[in-house]
Amino acid sequence: MFRSSGRRRRAGALGVLVATTALSGLVAPPANATPPGIPSKATAQSELNALTVAGEGSMDGYSRDRFPHWSTVSGACNTRETVLKRDGTNVVVDGSCAATSGRWYSPYDGATWSAASDVDIDHVVPLAEAWRSGASSWTDSKRESFANDLSRPQLIAVTDNVNQAKGDQDPASWQPPVSSYDCTYSKMWIRVKHHWGLRLQSAEKSALQSMLNTCSS
Repeated sequence: MFRSSGRRRRAGALGVLVATTALSGLVAPPANATPPGIPSKATAQSELNALTVAGEGSMDGYSRDRFPHWSTVSGACNTRETVLKRDGTNVVVDGSCAATSGRWYSPYDGATWSAASDVDIDHVVPLAEAWRSGASSWTDSKRESFANDLSRPQLIAVTDNVNQAKGDQDPASWQPPVSSYDCTYSKMWIRVKHHWGLRLQSAEKSALQSMLNTCSS
């Protein structure tokens, strides 16, 4: 996943999805601010148990270009802009679907931002991590679907510097600075890997289990 924000696009290239047409000065409705499809602790445990444990694959042939993103969702609005709308509050956009104002809370570090330029869209399971875990054998079309997955908890708006510090690390070597988010983060990671049939390493599974154990439900 390194810099899953699309190379830190700044304000002029940012935005949010507003219905099917982005009108200048239009305010988006209240945001959910939570990725979809986060499983319960019990379901996440079952999915974690079902994942294949294997050694890490090679990075040979990897390129972010093999995971095309961000894809158009509606009109001028792409996947990144859609997540900005979903995870933001009081988001205002211009006619090109660029966010001109709003507020974004980053659950990874507990920071709140008022400029979209301070926010990255994190691929919860990084693109490079997916490549090493089985995505190297996929078609580019399937990798595009993975990189723009809005149906599962694979994309989330977070502080840009925190996202960049995460890089392409798995939970064995990187976890959100706010430890109280460990439960949610582990459930998101497990759901994505399970749905997409990706492998995991022994140390990664152990870290996920420890994080999942912090969940009450």
